[in-house]
Amino acid sequence: MAYADQQMSGNKITALVIVALIHVFAGYALVTGLAYEAAKKVISKVTTVDIKEEKPKEEEPPPPPPKQEEAPPPPIVAPPPPINIAPAPPPVQTVITPPPAPPVVIPTAAPPPPPPPAPSKAQGVSPKGQNRWAERIQANYPTRAAREGREGRVGVRVTINSEGRVAGCSVTSSSGSPDLDEAACEGMSRYARFNPALDAAGNPTSGTYSTAIVYRLN
Repeated sequence: MAYADQQMSGNKITALVIVALIHVFAGYALVTGLAYEAAKKVISKVTTVDIKEEKPKEEEPPPPPPKQEEAPPPPIVAPPPPINIAPAPPPVQTVITPPPAPPVVIPTAAPPPPPPPAPSKAQGVSPKGQNRWAERIQANYPTRAAREGREGRVGVRVTINSEGRVAGCSVTSSSGSPDLDEAACEGMSRYARFNPALDAAGNPTSGTYSTAIVYRLN
């Protein structure tokens, strides 16, 4: 195939060269005055040359590849049945728990006992110079009761302030004579003197005192 192509190409080139030379020659003949007829004959001979192209030989198709024999399919192998292997049981660990330790008791010091309470200084009202002021009260015997010869005993209760003076008086037991009862409270308020009552801390405070005034004629 390649050789035929090269031969055909060489023939074409030769023909082309010949045609070119003929044209050059014809031109030259015309210029130099050569006979027109001679040139015409040459040109007709040359131009009538048939160039036959050789057909390239057809290459024979390659033979078909040999048929491959089909390999027989591999035999079907069934997988073996799964084997269940039971896992080994976990080891049993025996844990021995020691008995709990007894609680630790930390002895605490007992709180000190509270200090004993201070002794109370409280005290009640007490008369001061009772004989003297009692005589003065009896010396002020009511005039009308003395003239009428009336005697009697008057029970009184007086309130004593923190200065030891009578701040109030009330009759707790009447003598039966209003003037004797009135004279008893009036005499207590004017003449009686007392030591005031004391609280637990020993401070003077108010208190009460009860007594009796006896009116008797000589």
